[in-house]
Amino acid sequence: MNLREEAGGFVIDIVVQPRASRVRIGPVRQERLVVAVTSPPVDGEANRAVIEALSRAVGVARSQVEIVRGDGSRRKTVRIRGATRAALEALAA
Repeated sequence: MNLREEAGGFVIDIVVQPRASRVRIGPVRQERLVVAVTSPPVDGEANRAVIEALSRAVGVARSQVEIVRGDGSRRKTVRIRGATRAALEALAA
């Protein structure tokens, strides 16, 4: 998993699986963390669901999770503030 520490938080590469049967985080596929969400990729619904899923998984507020690249793509780069490296690495386990 490609986890980088940058100013203000950690940056992680993810791949989104919209319209999944349930919300799930993991496994890692091709160096990207898989985030499955039930929302469709319409009008930003899947992006909002990804932010919600990641914030709950690492225990931070939704405002601390930001999509920095790939807003209209399944492959995204996300910045997470206020989380520990251990919490983020646990997502891949």
